[in-house]
Amino acid sequence: MGEDVTNNLKTINAIPLALLPKEEIIENLKKSGLQYIVDNLKIWPKSIETRGEIFLNTKDFQALNKEQARKNLPLYANPRNVAAGSIRQLNPKITASRHLDSFAYALVTDLGQKTHKEEHLILKAFGFRTNPNNKRVDSLGEVFKIRDYWEKNRGKLPFEIDGIVVMINSEEYRRRLGVVGKAPRGGIAYKFAAKEAETIVEDIVVQVGRTGVLTPVAILRPVSIGGVTVSRATLHNEDEIKRLGLKIGDTVIVGRAGDVIPDIIKTLKELRTGREKTFHFPKEFCGQKVVRVAGEAAHKVLNPEKCELVNHRRLYHFVSKAAFNMDGIGPKIIDALLDNSLISDAADLFDLKDGDLLPLERFAEKSAENVVASIQRSKTIGLYKFIFALGIKHVGEETAIDIGKKFIEHRTVSRPQDLIAVAGKLRLEDWQKISNIGPKVAESIFEYFNDKNVIIFLQKLDSADIKIISPKISAKFLKLKNKIFVLTGSMQTLTREEAKGRIRELGGDISSSVSVSVDYVVAGAEPGEKYDKAKKLGVKIINEEAFLKLIK
Repeated sequence: MGEDVTNNLKTINAIPLALLPKEEIIENLKKSGLQYIVDNLKIWPKSIETRGEIFLNTKDFQALNKEQARKNLPLYANPRNVAAGSIRQLNPKITASRHLDSFAYALVTDLGQKTHKEEHLILKAFGFRTNPNNKRVDSLGEVFKIRDYWEKNRGKLPFEIDGIVVMINSEEYRRRLGVVGKAPRGGIAYKFAAKEAETIVEDIVVQVGRTGVLTPVAILRPVSIGGVTVSRATLHNEDEIKRLGLKIGDTVIVGRAGDVIPDIIKTLKELRTGREKTFHFPKEFCGQKVVRVAGEAAHKVLNPEKCELVNHRRLYHFVSKAAFNMDGIGPKIIDALLDNSLISDAADLFDLKDGDLLPLERFAEKSAENVVASIQRSKTIGLYKFIFALGIKHVGEETAIDIGKKFIEHRTVSRPQDLIAVAGKLRLEDWQKISNIGPKVAESIFEYFNDKNVIIFLQKLDSADIKIISPKISAKFLKLKNKIFVLTGSMQTLTREEAKGRIRELGGDISSSVSVSVDYVVAGAEPGEKYDKAKKLGVKIINEEAFLKLIK
């Protein structure tokens, strides 16, 4: 669940507060050559679901910084950060003052559209703004020409871009290609070459992550790149340092990958003075031996559970928005709690009382109450977020969902003890059978849930009365897993969006068009062309009554 920014979105003129009148939409669709969309809409939609992006024009960004300078306030780094911060403002008046803009780029609601280009035409017909530079092409050669053109001419646009997005036009092909994680297989982003600047590597330091992996970071002489001051750049691992031929004291070319992430592109070895120093990974870190992981580029501490800095990182992750979402509890508070021995692991957070925090610096009675209240509110959590919060090696948000579904196949998970019970019965082969999970990830999951220290930790969380909310899906509903549905006509008991939601909830998928790969066509009152095509192709057709029994 993301943030609710509805009131702030209402301040953006490019996002309509209401759809255009039906008559005007119909006229717009006809002018765009989409008469068939009008003909197929038996029930006129009262709302539609779209996706888009919000941005700040360069001119408005410059005016904003001019005003900041006039008030002797710090200048904003770039339009992207200003737009992101503005849309999260608690006061909509501040958002309105930033003059944000928006383009819609996807129509989620199925109105019978057959192509991505038609989606944009429909969005415009309903009153949304779309990017006027969108273009349909017929070959990769044309794609590359457009990419090269905008890389050279992006300065002519009234807003900043860092690349172009290419989408397959056919809705049917894109649906069949599917999605991996959050990335659609039917689209790709071509990023432009990074903006660059020359600077000096003043030092290389090592940071530790929540799994004990060490990451070298270049400390740079501060330099401005595209309006952003850069003073650090990750070097990823030892192999990357060798590839760059990098030494401490070297002059380097630094870019911003995607115009965002600082990255060392090249070492200017010809500018060396002889005073440069070779970097070596430490043999020990936070009192633990450092080893290079076999078959990988990473170095890590041998016993991460004994490294205090690793524990700090794990707790930062545990309380983060994507995990337990403990509002107002960040690294500084976690550091204070650990440094003062008030907690030793994440489970101890739930035992904290107001009085425990009062002796800490900057903690008054009210702030202590707020922290404890935030922790207590987080005790009810969704299954997937709970698994992600555990910080299992190689497990991100998407893999956490796959793991959660595996648990649900065996039982409803409502408390941490349920995970222990199920994981104890699962073999390594069971994890390896999950689609989207490779051998290394499966091994990591298996080892995690069979670790005695992890079991003790989960038991502590269980004793802290953590309540886990499992998605409404269980083994008896697996008959809908990977089943593809097409909806046509109107239903009496469910709206189309409710029917789609129920199908997805039970593991099924939705297609906007009929093909031989479709499992069911659900025909309501006054079905359209999809019904006829299903009969022609021999696809199974069920009525509303049969559909309701299927999803019951």
